[in-house]
Amino acid sequence: MDLAELLKLFRGISNGGWDPTENNFHLYTLVLAAQTLHSVGYAMGIQRDQKLAEANGSNDPKAAVVAYFGDGASSEGDVHESMVFAASYNAPVVFFCQNNHWAISVPTEVQTKVPLFNRAKGYGFPGIRVDGNDVIAVHAVTEWALEHAREGRGPVLIEAYTYRVGAHTTADDPTKYRESAEEISWRGKDPLDRLEKYLRNEGLADEAFFEQVRVDGDKLAAHVRSTTQGLQGPNFRESFAGVYAEPHPLVAEELAWFEEYSAGFEGNEEEGAGN
Repeated sequence: MDLAELLKLFRGISNGGWDPTENNFHLYTLVLAAQTLHSVGYAMGIQRDQKLAEANGSNDPKAAVVAYFGDGASSEGDVHESMVFAASYNAPVVFFCQNNHWAISVPTEVQTKVPLFNRAKGYGFPGIRVDGNDVIAVHAVTEWALEHAREGRGPVLIEAYTYRVGAHTTADDPTKYRESAEEISWRGKDPLDRLEKYLRNEGLADEAFFEQVRVDGDKLAAHVRSTTQGLQGPNFRESFAGVYAEPHPLVAEELAWFEEYSAGFEGNEEEGAGN
């Protein structure tokens, strides 16, 4: 997927921006932890489709689903419910929890009294903790978990033990709830620096390779910035028209109110009004 495509959703100018089936990547949910429920439901659908396909003599590769969420989201009821269903139906799903130690301003030890990966025992499926700052280890564990799920052995919970060095959001000030020494100690475990050192030490990449990576990175960054800045908001009437398949009196009433509201802004332009 083009990284810039993702930002249409975050800019609020699209309900998605990409075809989940074509890209094998589901649309984001901005409701905390809801993606775990969606993932289990999709995995259960895959499970049933595969049984039908096998009954008809198909030898197509088996599939599984990965659901990514943070340590903060792990405290949501949706995660508990999704793991109950995943275990009950032996669904082919991998729960990948990115434990970065801080759910906004709440440390992990306040959210759980045991390591997060141990929660899997309560549901009856494997849980494993991996060094989340070790790219190769994360890849290996994820590959193992996906194979486990694909082969019908049920769900897996991965806890990637990592750290959020920066702020949670642009409005967040980490200095109000944690010590700078903690951040400094984790900076030395930066996953990109570690991977680069490994590749260099093992003779797997030379300076020309890393220079090309830098060039490609700069090119991608420039593309994302220019594309995002050039995104045009939809005509707000199109947004109202997409609420229901057929005209709806309440939507028409709200559209009329919004048109009146938007007209009150100086320099109002029809195409971008109300964005």
